[in-house]
Formats: sequence, C-alpha cells, structure tokens
Amino acid sequence: MRLALKPHPDTVCPAVTGIEVDVTRPRPGCVALAYLVTGKISDLRVPPRAESLRTDELWKQTCFEAFIRTSPSVDYYEFNFSPSTQWAVYRFNGYRSGMRVADEIQAPPIEVDLQVERYTLLAALELDQMKLPRGKKWQLGLSAVIEETNGRKSYWALAHPPSMPDFHHSDCFTYEFS
Repeated sequence: MRLALKPHPDTVCPAVTGIEVDVTRPRPGCVALAYLVTGKISDLRVPPRAESLRTDELWKQTCFEAFIRTSPSVDYYEFNFSPSTQWAVYRFNGYRSGMRVADEIQAPPIEVDLQVERYTLLAALELDQMKLPRGKKWQLGLSAVIEETNGRKSYWALAHPPSMPDFHHSDCFTYEFS
C-alpha cells in the first residue's frame, strides 16, 4: 500500500513535492518500507553513504523513521534509517518513556537510490525480533525529517498531533495491519 506523508503545517520544504511510503509484506514476519521523496533532490542535505552501523542522533539530519507497536499496548519501537545506511532502533515503555537501545534488533537491510528528482530509501522491519505483546493489530507510524542545504528542516508524517511535530505521539500511529 502506498501512503503519503504530510509536512507539519509549521514547517515548509520548497524542495520536496512529496514523500510517499510503500508498505509491503514480502513474507510473514516482515514489513518492507520504501520511502520515495520527489522534488529538487540537489536542494536536500543527504548524508553520504557510510558503513551501515548502529548510530545515535540520526534524526538531527535527513532521516526516515518508523514507529511500531501492537494494539492496545503502549510499548513501541522507533526505527531510524539514514541515507548514509546508518541506523538506530530504540524501545520505549510508553510515550517517550523508558527509552533504551533495542539490542534485540539486528541490522535492518537498507538500500538507497539517488536520482535528480527522486530519492528512494528501502528498509525492512523483522516483526519477530520485536519484544511486543501480540495484539489484534500492528500499528505503524511513518515519518521523515528532511534537511535542506540551507539548514532548514521539515517534518513529515502520516498524521500530526496538534501543536509541535511529535512523531512519538499516539496520533501518528495511523496505519494498521494484521
């Protein structure tokens, strides 16, 4: 399924005409994500490719994110995927509480493709690695931080809570699957 991310109303990004995410289930226990950014890609600050290592604070620059939980649990995971192919995964006990590195998650495969008017990042989530209570539904929040070459940042998500951008907010977990 292809889902459109929306910019937060308080942030603008003239360089980006749209961000969509293709969500697929290539096999049981796996969710594949393809983030597709269109626009004037040369106006974006895209970190150069580096060794694919677990790295903190990726969200401070262009970064693609996925938040996942099971319903009705408040526990969730945050995945950060950098265009550099560096990555991070954190586990939370509740809204922004009990944050810790999710050592149980192995390095997700990340592929990138940079073109003049399109940037693509592919990543996969292995559901069986996550220590979440199994509920009736999985809930997914998808988001992106986009930094332009002038340093301006915009915040994109499936949905935004009122006020400031906050990808951890429960309003952002809008895509459900079994």
